[in-house]
Amino acid sequence: MPIQILMPALSPTMEEGTLAKWLVKEGDEINAGDVIAEIETDKATMEVEAVEEGVLAKILVPGGSENVAINTVIALVLEEGEDASALDGADVSAPAPILRQAQDEAEIDKPQPTKQVISPSPQGEGVPVQPAASSPSPGGEGRGEGAPRIKASPLAKRLAKEAGLDLASITGTGPNGRIVKRDIENAPSSAAAPAPSQAAPQVLGGFDLVPLDGMRKVIAARMTESFRDVPHFPLNIDCKLDALLSARKGINEAAAEDGIKISVNDFIIRASALALKNVPAANASYTPEGFKLWHDVDIAVAVAIEGGLITPVVRQAQDKGLAAISAEVKDLAGRAKARKLMPEEYQGGTFTISNMGMMGIKSFASIINQPQACILSIGAGEKRPVVIGDELGIATMMTVTLTCDHRVVDGAIGASFLKYFKRYIENPALMLL
Repeated sequence: MPIQILMPALSPTMEEGTLAKWLVKEGDEINAGDVIAEIETDKATMEVEAVEEGVLAKILVPGGSENVAINTVIALVLEEGEDASALDGADVSAPAPILRQAQDEAEIDKPQPTKQVISPSPQGEGVPVQPAASSPSPGGEGRGEGAPRIKASPLAKRLAKEAGLDLASITGTGPNGRIVKRDIENAPSSAAAPAPSQAAPQVLGGFDLVPLDGMRKVIAARMTESFRDVPHFPLNIDCKLDALLSARKGINEAAAEDGIKISVNDFIIRASALALKNVPAANASYTPEGFKLWHDVDIAVAVAIEGGLITPVVRQAQDKGLAAISAEVKDLAGRAKARKLMPEEYQGGTFTISNMGMMGIKSFASIINQPQACILSIGAGEKRPVVIGDELGIATMMTVTLTCDHRVVDGAIGASFLKYFKRYIENPALMLL
């Protein structure tokens, strides 16, 4: 009986991906551990290894296929002693849906006093999303009496309404034909179009239409949810950088022969980690059940890549020195830009830093990276006139902005974090204690 190769779930929240290319062809012998294909998720390109040995007899999903649901049978492998006749009548149906998806759908059907839909997030935790209003929505939700009922999850209804889609024209793939989130995302006819990197934008009238790839869809949905659903507020403060810049110069000169080069951003990560240990209430996440106060400081660092943004995570940053942070950030950022990060390397942070200082941005306020409670926005260091004692002087100043989830972090907590952060930045020797 031929062995099925299934579309793998490369992260806890993955529902579908792009089968970028096959690295083997029909008729090739494969062994357990051989890399046979590349899968693109919204954040990374990952290699798929064979778990069985045999002959790759039939590729069912060709390279370049988008929106391939997890658990889909993508190829068949013949075992030793089997020939092509074994493919006749071979089962190519996907196994039963994984338990997590079934539980999610069951949870949607539960009556709840305050109804919520739990939407997967890049951190692998549930993000509360307010359900759609009871007003009429596309696809027959404002139907007359006696019209057939359309089965759809509340999240799918809301997404369809926002996208202007008719639910009646969408086929559901959830339990009992229920329309779920992935059906809405797959609904446009452009779903099978090549990614922007593979094809020129569509020219329509006076503009070019660039199709949304998986990453941009996730960014659009997550940022909309966060900005709309999280009651947030910004706090900003100016930090004097002269002592830090002097310390950085000395460290880099002394450690040059060891290949160590510390950046200002490395100091910022270190200062943030120490400040969060001083103010653990800011190293938190919101859940409907209560606040999660994290034991470790796992700092997500925003990295711009082609087509979007990714936040690789420096784990247990509170226990790492400047050299270790510097080496780790360089490695993570390099692999992020090549889209070679594993899901566990960009999911699960407890606090995010977004630095646009190198782009000349003086100050800005970032959107919270749910379910984290805070995100720190770093502006450019620049010489400004300042009052030093009773005299006017010149100093290198940097404006930072902390955006806080007011459900978790009150103004006093945010201000306390910035007080410690400023103390470490302006007195970098304290980071060595």
